[in-house]
Amino acid sequence: MSAAPILSLQNVWVEYGDKIVLEKVDLDIQPGSFVSIVGPSGAGKSSLLRVILGQERPTRGVIELDGQPLAPECGPDRGVVFQRYSVFPHLSALGNVVFGLECEQAPLTARLFGSARKAAREQAEAMLVAVGLADSMHQYPAQLSGGMQQRLAIAQALIKRPRILLLDEPFGALDPGIRADMHALIQQLWSDYALTIIMVTHDIREAFTLGTRVLALDKRRHDPHAPHRFGATAVYDLTLNKKSNPEEPEKPAVLEIAKTQENA
Repeated sequence: MSAAPILSLQNVWVEYGDKIVLEKVDLDIQPGSFVSIVGPSGAGKSSLLRVILGQERPTRGVIELDGQPLAPECGPDRGVVFQRYSVFPHLSALGNVVFGLECEQAPLTARLFGSARKAAREQAEAMLVAVGLADSMHQYPAQLSGGMQQRLAIAQALIKRPRILLLDEPFGALDPGIRADMHALIQQLWSDYALTIIMVTHDIREAFTLGTRVLALDKRRHDPHAPHRFGATAVYDLTLNKKSNPEEPEKPAVLEIAKTQENA
C-alpha cells in the first residue's frame, strides 16, 4: 500500500487575464521524493513552483498539503532556493541564517535576545556546518563565491526545517565543477533532512541524475493564431529506478523529454 501524498494538485490552472499558463495539472507527490521538472521556456515551471510555495493562488483547482487545503501564503513547511542568491548583503553568513529564525520566532520585531538568541545562533552554526560553510560564518556575501552564496541560500531555506524544498534553477549560474559539488550537497541534505524536493531545471542530465521522478511540462494543444489560449500541463511523468541505474536513464525517455526542451 503506497503512502498518502504529501502534496496533491487537482485540476490546477494558472491564468493571467486571457493568458493561460498552466491547465489541468493533476499531480500527487509522495513524501521523500525528488521531483525534477523540465520543459521549454514559458511552460509554466516557475509558475507551478510559485503556487506550491503559496506566493500565488491558482485560478482554478485545488492544492492540498497532507490532505488539507494549502494556505495561500508562504509557510515554514516549504522552503525555496532561487537561481539568484536570495541573501542579505549587509548580514554575515551567520546573520543571514539567524535572521530566518528571528523572523519565525519574533515576527513583530525580528529580534531575539538572551537564551533564545543563543539557541538560534547554535542552530544557525550547525546548519552552516551542514552546508559546508563552517569556515565562512562571519564573512559577508560579497566575500563568498557563487557556489558558497548558493550554499548560504540553501542554509537559509533549511533552517526552518521545511518538509518540502523548492529549487528554481538553483545551479544554473554555477560552473560545471561547482555544480557537481552542489549536486552532491543537495543529495546529502535530501537524505539527512528527509526532505521532499521539487526542482525546476533546464538541464536534462541534472534532472535525471538528481531526481527520482522527472516531469516534463509543455502544451498539449497549440493554436498559432492565439498561442496564449492554451496552457502547459504534465506531458511526461517518469519514475526512475535509482537502485538499478541511477545516472543513465533509458535513451528513449531522454529523447522524448528532450523534445520539450527544444524551444528552451
